[in-house]
Amino acid sequence: MKIVQQLDEHLWREFVDNHPQGQIFHAPEMFQVFARAEGHRATLWAAVGDDGQVLALLLPVQITLLNGPLRYFTTRAIVYGSALCAPGPQGQMALATLLDAYKRQVKGAPLFTELRNLSDLSDIQPVLKDSGFAYDEHLNFLIDLDQPEETILKKISKSGRQSVRTSRNKGTVIEEVTEQQKVRIAYRLLEPIYKKAQVPLADRTLFEAAFDIMAPRGMFKIFLARVDEHYIGACLVLAYKGRIIDWYAASDRDFSSYCPGEFLIWHTLQWGRQNHCHLFDFGGAGRPNEPYGPREFKSKFGGTLVNYGRNIFVHAPLKLKLSQVGYQLLRRFL
Repeated sequence: MKIVQQLDEHLWREFVDNHPQGQIFHAPEMFQVFARAEGHRATLWAAVGDDGQVLALLLPVQITLLNGPLRYFTTRAIVYGSALCAPGPQGQMALATLLDAYKRQVKGAPLFTELRNLSDLSDIQPVLKDSGFAYDEHLNFLIDLDQPEETILKKISKSGRQSVRTSRNKGTVIEEVTEQQKVRIAYRLLEPIYKKAQVPLADRTLFEAAFDIMAPRGMFKIFLARVDEHYIGACLVLAYKGRIIDWYAASDRDFSSYCPGEFLIWHTLQWGRQNHCHLFDFGGAGRPNEPYGPREFKSKFGGTLVNYGRNIFVHAPLKLKLSQVGYQLLRRFL
């Protein structure tokens, strides 16, 4: 077994495609998207057997909010989709070896590394915990699309169904983005949402790269809600192996009476069924027992509440403390 930071793309794709827990965030295309986005640094770590086959895969994306000296206080590593390893003891041993090598080499470059689990990883949780990646509860909603459309609609709350009808009756139109220039429209809708929440928004280059690389392969879709000439909502989704992930979404508050958010989700569910997708993933619903506004919206759609959690390893505890204090002060100032 050896640890590498490059992979033959064919072997990489084969490992992810055939793995039951392989997600779009493990795919080479997603890696290429992050590599092109400003403020992001995509890295690859893999454990490979003597026969050249991939045994474990880790794809940390280092995200930096500020450059210069403050880079060391504002860089974190996110492993979207979490770690992936071959089933069985050999795969688990490979994952443990891979995580140890990663921690030794990365040291304190990112403040922490967070694994965002998109499936039940209880079989490898002992490996993650033994490697110092502490488990943190995190919720999500999943909607089964292998049901009749009428069944999915009935599971949506009464207020949710009313919102869909209201939006349709008021003349809201959903269109799919087919030109890169309209990616900017979706981004302009996202900006005030993140500004109000005081949460950093990824640079526009992330979404432009996704459109260039993944949209032609059917792996990325942007749906826009429009009333006359006004764009009032956006839903940006990822699609892979029959799973749709609600990646980013936004609605114009000035048009809240048109309920574009609900109408966009319903349209995406319909699109998913028509295109042979079997699962809609809301992309997260916050921590249990903590207020989280988007969870209330997502709960309207009758999905199954799951708790796959996240795993976090802190590389630089002192710097992380200083960074958290500085971040809170900055939010107050802004």
